[in-house]
Amino acid sequence: MLRFNTTLLLVASFMVLGSCADNGATATKTASPATAKVIQPVPQVDSAVHAFMRKHNVPGVSIAITKDGRLVHVKGYGYADVEAREPVTPSSLFRIASISKPITGIAFVKLAEEGKISLDAKVFGTGGILGTTYGTKPYSKGITDITVRQLLNHTSGGWVNDNNDPMFTNPTMTADELITWTLDNRPLDNTPGTAYAYSNFGYSILGRIIEKVTGQTYEQYVQTEILKPLGITSMQVGGNTLADRKPNEVKYYGQQGGQPYIYNITRMDAHGGWLANATDLVKLTAFVDGFASKPDVLKPESIEQMTTASTVNPRYALGWMVNERNSWWHTGSLPGTFTMLARTSGGFSWAILTNTRTTNPDFGKDIDRLVWTAINDSTTVWPNQDLF
Repeated sequence: MLRFNTTLLLVASFMVLGSCADNGATATKTASPATAKVIQPVPQVDSAVHAFMRKHNVPGVSIAITKDGRLVHVKGYGYADVEAREPVTPSSLFRIASISKPITGIAFVKLAEEGKISLDAKVFGTGGILGTTYGTKPYSKGITDITVRQLLNHTSGGWVNDNNDPMFTNPTMTADELITWTLDNRPLDNTPGTAYAYSNFGYSILGRIIEKVTGQTYEQYVQTEILKPLGITSMQVGGNTLADRKPNEVKYYGQQGGQPYIYNITRMDAHGGWLANATDLVKLTAFVDGFASKPDVLKPESIEQMTTASTVNPRYALGWMVNERNSWWHTGSLPGTFTMLARTSGGFSWAILTNTRTTNPDFGKDIDRLVWTAINDSTTVWPNQDLF
């Protein structure tokens, strides 16, 4: 059964390549030699990943799975760099694309909890958080009515992720320049709050709001105030070209003509720019998941607000896709990568990261099924240790 909606948010073409090597045998928790733990295999996960990689010619995959707050499986499969025969390891960094949005959502709920921002505050115009900082013309109809919450749940009224997505235009512009250009040239399609339209550009604006409110760059704020206190130190905003590849970052592979290094990834920071390994993503999730297994860094009422959808789309909350079973998730998709982060009501969470993407409609569905296959298999034995 397809449990999550894994609709691809961007469409591209690709060339065929791939490997199915299994690199989990030597993976260990980052710890002193005396406390390092050898990962116990979960054959049901391994076999599902191998089949997925063969079917879709995927060079490399990284997976981390938690159960009741414990990291029970973390493993790299295949190659981070095919040409160099460099294996994927649990420390390998991947572009996580739109999984960046839950990170931004967490940041805003934290700021609201601390009284530093109101989620219902206006963004533009007199009295708005950003005032008239952006734009050189009078704002078009509806712009000054947009609120922070509407940007978070994609009901701001415009700038949808389609062939005219502003975030994939004007690649030499900075984020600030692009916001001004878009406000000047792209009026809203709908009255704010009345329609759902998935908007990468809206999340770029959210990044600038964090900078205005905190006095730090978006990346600095998230790293300093959210990630570092949890012991997450490797997450960072990625670069644009192969030459900008960060230490431990994988290499990305297009299929059927896709070009993984043509976009301004750095400018995508708040909506699609983060690099992460799978372990760090599930660790962050474990501290905001609402379960008692680990102390949450957000209050229960903040978590509820973060996962409450809008009235116009009951499937999208503040940076998270949600359903009636109280499961949350988000996918990420760019040329050269497809990713998934999920938190289920049954106590499982997982991150799946790849370094390619295809246009095959089964690609997203198959990623969705990878961990569910093991969860629903009555013979699966989940290790009793915690690899965090």
